[in-house]
Amino acid sequence: MDLATLDKRNTKRIKAVQNSFGASGSRLSKPGRVLLTQGRLVKQCRRRPQPKVFFLFSDMLVYGSIVITGRWHEKQRILPLEDILLEDLEDSDLMRNQWLIRTPVKSFFVSAPSLEEKQTWIANIENCQASLLQGAPLQPSTGLAVTWIPDRVSERCMRCFKKFSKTQRQHHCRKCGFLVCNSCSKHRGLILHIDPTEKQRLCKPCKHLNE
Repeated sequence: MDLATLDKRNTKRIKAVQNSFGASGSRLSKPGRVLLTQGRLVKQCRRRPQPKVFFLFSDMLVYGSIVITGRWHEKQRILPLEDILLEDLEDSDLMRNQWLIRTPVKSFFVSAPSLEEKQTWIANIENCQASLLQGAPLQPSTGLAVTWIPDRVSERCMRCFKKFSKTQRQHHCRKCGFLVCNSCSKHRGLILHIDPTEKQRLCKPCKHLNE
């Protein structure tokens, strides 16, 4: 298949995604932009997990709510790839095949139907980021929005993987939001956007980043 045909197909696919969000969505067509993959992932929302449709482009990740599968979506959200940081998460009884998506303006975690799909999504996003950053002077942002991981997500410390119990209580690192045990969160440090005067609980990796 020649490049002209591939380009036409790509343009048609992007147009279909754009139209699926209706007038409320942003324009997605752009010279050089490629739609690489799409699929349904479960996003952990405040009240409960919700299925969302995700579209991975060569320079951004787009997702939204599903109204009619494959035809109509709403509440479009666009995340530039250069701002995204991915963090793998341990499986729990309630959520499996999950990972955290962190950006300067929004952080949340999602889960895939299978481990293979999870690994594919992560690999595709990271490959796109690498290609994008090699061809442009953009750098990933260092200021990331924190989302606290809900207590029910993990039965183990997300740093040392010891199981929580009545004596091994769970805590939250105030910087990354991970569920951690007391041993892994003994450090304290200032987090200016929370409180510029009172030191907050930090896990070991965040303590080093905060110094």
